[in-house]
Amino acid sequence: MTNPIIKRIELADGRTITLETGKLAKQADGAIELRMGNTMLLATVVAAKDATPGVDFMPLQVEYREKFASFGRFPGGFMKREGRPSDSEILTSRLIDRALRPLFPDDYHADVFVNVTMYSSDGQDMPDALAGLAASAALAVSDIPFNGPLSEVRVARIDGEFVINPTFAQLEKADMDVVVGATMDNIMMVEGELSEVSEAELLDAIKVAHEEIKKHCQIQIELMEQCGTAIKREYSHEENDEELCKQVWDICYPKALVVAGAQNPNKHERIASFKAILDEFIESIPEDERDSKVSLASRYYHEVEKEAVRRCILDEGKRLDGRKVNEIRPIWSEVDYIPGPHGSAVFTRGETQSLTTVTLGTKLDEKIVDDVLNHSTDRFLLHYNFPPFSTGEARAHRGTGRREIGHGNLAHRALKQMIPTGYPYVVRVVSEILESNGSSSMATVCAGTLAMLDAGVNMIKPVSGIAMGLISENKGQKFAVLSDILGDEDHLGDMDFKVCGTEDGITAVQMDIKVDGLSYEILEKALAQAKEGRHHILGKMMETISEPRQDLKPHAPRIVVLEIPKEFIGAVIGPGGKIIQGIQEESGAVVTIEEIGNKGRVEISASNKQSIDTAVNKIKGIVAVPEVGEVYDATVRSVMPYGVFCEFLPGKDGLLHISEIEWRRLESVEDAGIKEGDVIQVKLMDVDPRSGKFKLSRKVLLPRPEQK
Repeated sequence: MTNPIIKRIELADGRTITLETGKLAKQADGAIELRMGNTMLLATVVAAKDATPGVDFMPLQVEYREKFASFGRFPGGFMKREGRPSDSEILTSRLIDRALRPLFPDDYHADVFVNVTMYSSDGQDMPDALAGLAASAALAVSDIPFNGPLSEVRVARIDGEFVINPTFAQLEKADMDVVVGATMDNIMMVEGELSEVSEAELLDAIKVAHEEIKKHCQIQIELMEQCGTAIKREYSHEENDEELCKQVWDICYPKALVVAGAQNPNKHERIASFKAILDEFIESIPEDERDSKVSLASRYYHEVEKEAVRRCILDEGKRLDGRKVNEIRPIWSEVDYIPGPHGSAVFTRGETQSLTTVTLGTKLDEKIVDDVLNHSTDRFLLHYNFPPFSTGEARAHRGTGRREIGHGNLAHRALKQMIPTGYPYVVRVVSEILESNGSSSMATVCAGTLAMLDAGVNMIKPVSGIAMGLISENKGQKFAVLSDILGDEDHLGDMDFKVCGTEDGITAVQMDIKVDGLSYEILEKALAQAKEGRHHILGKMMETISEPRQDLKPHAPRIVVLEIPKEFIGAVIGPGGKIIQGIQEESGAVVTIEEIGNKGRVEISASNKQSIDTAVNKIKGIVAVPEVGEVYDATVRSVMPYGVFCEFLPGKDGLLHISEIEWRRLESVEDAGIKEGDVIQVKLMDVDPRSGKFKLSRKVLLPRPEQK
């Protein structure tokens, strides 16, 4: 075994991140073992030597996986082995991918596979931000061309202080949770969840994260030098035809400028106009050369179209659809659009449209999360669906993809903080994207808010979202920040920046940057412009519905929540669940109970008030503490020669002695006409301090006969 190379990164709180190479997975192009405390990740990278013919993009695939053995757990399910990636693993894979992808050379088209696996954890340190550092370090010690290194860190604000890479326990106390990916010089990616913080506070968090990332990048540079991998492999993945390139620019660029400046608000008409320019050029190529030149001509034309759009925006302030840089597309929305769900809304902004539904459920509808490091339940669910017809594509929809999980998660993080603590319902929001041309995830946030208000969900505050774009040149010397970007502006631009929040602050953010040299001044301007646009959109939403409906829809479940003393949980459940099952059968309500701290939380749900009232009365009777002197309606359970046993509270029986039935002397109980099943009024007279038996009286409630 060759001597491994080890580098260490010291965090401000004394924790250490160790990077080691040369010991494990040596047949990969690059491999890094990262350790922090008892957390251990292995990152490997492998790249094909040559590009697949005809591929003109970066075929990068990132996989992040967590082994159940890493935390001493068995996987669930019949097979008892790891299966498809969980949502959290997919989201971490996306965090890595979004930071790495822009740093590969534009002309590098070989297949690259990045695999990061968690093999050990003690459940304290969070592995997702560490995965980006591990992946970059693996690329650093390989000969794969890469314009890094980079790192990712999580920055949280706890009691007003920023903490780098907090533990799970620390994060529970934070009001800001932001993951930042950056190189030594540039921010590449930001994603986070925030408790209505200001734009300035978010910028401060990004700056703190970047300072830490610079240390990580320096360590990786030193690691490259020790490994001798600063010089990367040579490659040639593109064939070029300088003469053809010049022809495409000379002939197509003036025409593309005209189309870009025509300010046509119709997406498909613009696409057709741009395509017509390319089609006309291809038709002009001699037929015997056409097949060999179509691919190259299309690639050159893409750059022509990109430059034409950018020039119109930067030089003339003209956007593709005719808007000003800070102008929001027309908005219309409608609530209670479909009758079946418990709440629904349509939100349309320009050519982007979401039809969103809300379903209210009980505790039985909670999502069970069974990830390696997260075994819990989720009471707020948001699902985002993006069918191909929403962009006019003629292909089948083959299930939920990674993009849908990522966009749904952003909307989920934006809205979940506005669900009040202790809200009795499980809430499921489903966004169906019916049209898409720019930020359907932000349309989901807006439609989700409207649909929840329509469902009567008592949101703390309504939330809106906006997607911002950027066109820049000369390292930001000249730039334009674009509000409410189109799909084309996202594809051809330098930044995609999504901001969600209430009137009082940001609740979620996601940013991907594709250009070097983006200054904090530009970020500050983008955030300020986003705030202005976000408030405009929120105002339009409030014109449709501004408050939660006072009552739920008639077909929505009604839920009542009771808190009972912990010691009564067993009494409500009964032996083998007999009592709680009986309550459900008699009332028709669904009753669930769980222990929370020193209390029991009982949730009673039904579609009508009578069922709920019946169940509530039953449970209140069980948990009621018998009080001497109180009068109860008691049910006669058994008749004995010396008296009757009565159930005066659920599960509580007392003896009504024959001498306490009436004032007159009775020879037998039957003389009073009392039989099993009768309901009579009794008064609790005494409780035996030793046996706990209850002494009841009926006669004290009857008029006393006059003495002769």
